[in-house]
Amino acid sequence: MLFGGIEAGGTKFVCAVGDESGHIKEKVQFLTRTPDETMENVLTFFSTFNVNAVGIGSFGPIDVNPSSETYGFITSTPKTAWQHYPIKQTVEHALHVPVGFSTDVNSAALGEISLGAAKGLDSCLYMTVGTGIGAGAIVKGHILDGLSHPEMGHILVRRHPDDRYLGACPFHQDCLEGLASGPALEARWGKKGVELANQTEVWEIEAYYIAQALMQYMLILSPKKVILGGGVMHQKQLFPLIQSKLVELINGYIQLPASLSDYIISPGLGNDSGIVGAIFLAKQAYEKLHP
Repeated sequence: MLFGGIEAGGTKFVCAVGDESGHIKEKVQFLTRTPDETMENVLTFFSTFNVNAVGIGSFGPIDVNPSSETYGFITSTPKTAWQHYPIKQTVEHALHVPVGFSTDVNSAALGEISLGAAKGLDSCLYMTVGTGIGAGAIVKGHILDGLSHPEMGHILVRRHPDDRYLGACPFHQDCLEGLASGPALEARWGKKGVELANQTEVWEIEAYYIAQALMQYMLILSPKKVILGGGVMHQKQLFPLIQSKLVELINGYIQLPASLSDYIISPGLGNDSGIVGAIFLAKQAYEKLHP
């Protein structure tokens, strides 16, 4: 069998076809432009393959409630051209196959638990820290959603005592994404993160915010593995800082894993977490109709 995957990002789309084991056979990527332009590229790619189903891991917010009139839509995204766009239905109608649908970070979590750093476990959390901040979770083997999908990038965190930056989030100003995303880093310090690698104070503040977020996620979801991806997390000096601050914040309240360096880790699939997860979303959609 052949399954298609779409990792629909705000900056770029990645499309791939793979087998039921998640092995990628062919992959392309292109810039995210208007829906008409972008989806023409998507559908042209898949027109050369006889896929059994397609999975979409999309930037959001999206509607993941099957009983909703706008299920399968990208909803209130800041990318105005994509607001209220029926991406799931567009693919279904064009390719006439089942389509699995979730967020890009849920898709990445599914990829990591299927073939990556969390393989063999029944729970994990995947957090991306880059242009935005988001997280997806697998709980007891299933993607976590409900009324909506998790929006873990928009939780509120305590402000670092030395931080005077007001925040970058257009909705909440100083939520986690507003204080710790890539654009927030650049706005606070006047340079991109890659140009700030040797400035200790930059990463002390960044780790302070990410550790707070992880504490909340861990206390609520108890993931068996935490995977941190995204462009900001390419700064590997962040990992020990986050781990150290997390120990301080937890303060002995729960028992942490003996080795945090084996618990809070980089993606095992590198940049392919999301697209591999999208292929498994496709497989799940197919198996739901063909048990």
